[in-house]
Amino acid sequence: MTTPMLLPRPVTVRPAPGEFPLDAATTIKAPGELATTAAWLQSALRPATGLPLPLTDEEPGPGIALTLRPELGAEAYRLESGPAGVRIEGGDAGGVFYGCQALLQLLPPRVYRSSRTTDERWAVPGTVVEDAPHFRWRGAMLDVARHFLPKREVLRFIDLMAMHRLNTLHLHLTDDQGWRVEIMRFPRLTETGGWRSSSQLGSTDDDRTEDRPHGGYYTQDDIREIVAHAAERGVTVVPEIDVPGHSQAAIAAYPELGVTGEQLAVMTRWGVSPHTLNAEESTIDFFRGVLDEVMALFPSTFIGVGGDECPKDQWKGDPRTRQLMAERGLPDEKALQAWFIARIAAHVAEGGRRVFGWDEILEGELPPGVAVASWRGMTGAVTAARRGFDVVSCPDDQVYLDYRQSEHPDEPIPVSVPVTLEDAYSFDPVPDGLTDEQAARVLGGQANLWTEHMDTPRMVDYYAFPRLCAVAEALWCGAGDRDFDEFRTRLYDAHLPRLDAIGVEYRAPAGPLPWQTRPGVVGAPATRADREAHMNRRVAAIRS
Repeated sequence: MTTPMLLPRPVTVRPAPGEFPLDAATTIKAPGELATTAAWLQSALRPATGLPLPLTDEEPGPGIALTLRPELGAEAYRLESGPAGVRIEGGDAGGVFYGCQALLQLLPPRVYRSSRTTDERWAVPGTVVEDAPHFRWRGAMLDVARHFLPKREVLRFIDLMAMHRLNTLHLHLTDDQGWRVEIMRFPRLTETGGWRSSSQLGSTDDDRTEDRPHGGYYTQDDIREIVAHAAERGVTVVPEIDVPGHSQAAIAAYPELGVTGEQLAVMTRWGVSPHTLNAEESTIDFFRGVLDEVMALFPSTFIGVGGDECPKDQWKGDPRTRQLMAERGLPDEKALQAWFIARIAAHVAEGGRRVFGWDEILEGELPPGVAVASWRGMTGAVTAARRGFDVVSCPDDQVYLDYRQSEHPDEPIPVSVPVTLEDAYSFDPVPDGLTDEQAARVLGGQANLWTEHMDTPRMVDYYAFPRLCAVAEALWCGAGDRDFDEFRTRLYDAHLPRLDAIGVEYRAPAGPLPWQTRPGVVGAPATRADREAHMNRRVAAIRS
């Protein structure tokens, strides 16, 4: 008997005697509260096996039984298979769902194909799996503002997240280069802000432009579908509306939101626009209205408000802004940004939610209940935890999946430092130097996919996988007994064939395939030393 090669690696997995063949008599039994999970499992098994797998709430003969066992804990599960059938117990519906995902991985990789496979024997090997996640927040951030990803591709990405036991999709919906969510009371946000006339190719200021319009947005019905699809797979969607910087698309739609009032176009270059939101009460009211609709669409506890990379030059040079700062007793522009975030956070709190922002928000005073995404290394995680704020760690040098994957000369549009498969696997969201109480503030972590250079779903696949597999295991297992060589063996021998069956166009171990390269498009690579010096300068204002 061989030990099954599951990913993420379970807490305990051991072979057991016998096997359970799936056949025309196999049923799936589940109580009413697990009907959605049972239906998902049926839909996952039917295409490749061709078996009917009827659902029942009665005690079957040999079959697949799903049941709740709350004492296992949130998202935990136990799977036992053998000649008598398969039994999956979960601490909650999420745990049962993850047990079903483990069941799929016990079958041949072709179970992930979408049409019937007639020359495969479908038998579940005798196995006992006992498993539970280490971190509560196991996420991925998907930027759909720089390059829009159609709804069908977002749903597919959620399916791939769920396969890897990731439970939080941070959806970056707005930026200088596009606004992607329909807001009924402000239709120009998508009519004007949802499209740009062209897009930059490459990473440097003098790179050429692709003179082709780019755009798209999700209707509110699209968002409801995405949120429901994710919830059925144990994934919470956390929206982000980025303010007060990264807002040129909104200003292009409603010029009165800007400092100058001038009519702008949606930004066509990458980087950070110098145009920021103004500090008028009318602008706060505008975004209260936006967030009311966002909170009605997304039931998540956290609502992202950005707060990152906000230029201060327009505020410094604007007499009206200086007047407002004096009236409010704000000594400088950092205090003004903190005031802006606090006003938005108060409105979010009135809706029973919590604000989630990038680590720049630590440069000012924060209201209670805010959570911080630490992206400029781990300084933000340390500072936030020591100040008593919850943390989601996403350090750029470990989990920014838009960074190049190696020093290979054919890596497409190489950005910053290499983040290798091993770098991603070594990710630990809990930084050194915290007390146990402070460390408990770390909710978990996420990988970030910024899409400036991912102009197609195929390129999202390339940049995300297999590094997202490594991040998923790091967040599921924690920093305990991890062995990269063992992980790589499981990944290459067992898991990449599963991704092949699904059709994921991941980066091959030997490097990019010819059609995954971008000859002639310039990147912005950096050394580790240069990146560290740059980030040290940027985080000086938030060091605890």
